[in-house]
Amino acid sequence: MVETAVTELPESFGMLSYDFEKLSSLEILNLGRNNFSSPQASLRGLSLLKKLLLPHCKKLKALPPLPSSLEEVDAANCISLESISDISNLENLVMMNLTSCEKVVDIPGLECLKSLVRLYASGCTACSSAIKKRLARSYMKKISNLSMPRSKMPDWFSQDVVTFSERKNCVLKSVIIGVVVSLNQQIPDDIREELPAIVDILGQILKLDFPTFTSALILLGVPNTNEDQVHLCRYPIDHPLVSQLKDGYKINVMRKEPPMMKGVELKKRGSIWSMKVMMIMRETKNH
Repeated sequence: MVETAVTELPESFGMLSYDFEKLSSLEILNLGRNNFSSPQASLRGLSLLKKLLLPHCKKLKALPPLPSSLEEVDAANCISLESISDISNLENLVMMNLTSCEKVVDIPGLECLKSLVRLYASGCTACSSAIKKRLARSYMKKISNLSMPRSKMPDWFSQDVVTFSERKNCVLKSVIIGVVVSLNQQIPDDIREELPAIVDILGQILKLDFPTFTSALILLGVPNTNEDQVHLCRYPIDHPLVSQLKDGYKINVMRKEPPMMKGVELKKRGSIWSMKVMMIMRETKNH
């Protein structure tokens, strides 16, 4: 619906009062980098809306009730955002980006999001405890990407370079790579705010200490703080970091040299893999 896309609002707009519910077929609403403080118009009537994009709306203070059809919500760098309405109805939500929403203290209904696999909350210091309380340990079995303020790796991660060992009657399902990264804000960098992700941390497969495959980790969200952030990235069986992993090979994580983004520091690294037990069916004969 190109003809109905809202791309920019005047700086004088303090409230977003347009009646979006008239756009009943709208699937993507991009209001990024605007200056409204509160969307007074209801969004819940947008029953087909899949993506709500609000990045860099630096005066936005509250997220209103949202339609259950949403699959992605991007409110990265909404530095004035203070409150989020209950999101327990967002049963289709796959991705939520709250990077640098430093004033948000809670995400009501987060624990009800059964489809959520990508949660980016780097720099959300005020709500990091609430996130940990609301996310059950079982959530980690399905997570694809998770980032939040934290200075250490989960206890169940193997630290540093890890050697993969095959197991009898088991097949590799996925690999989770974890890193603790910080950004030195005292080092000036003109491109830091323009990039959607930290692209300088690399995952490698090593054979006899020589790389056979290298890929940049997906660290979406660039926080505007010096504090440590933990990132967990799960890779499925069809990703080369998993499909090319063989017995005796190692998983290594390193910083790209020289880095594209100035001030990136890799503090800690680790990985863990998930195995699936294969049932061995034996033929039996009746006598």
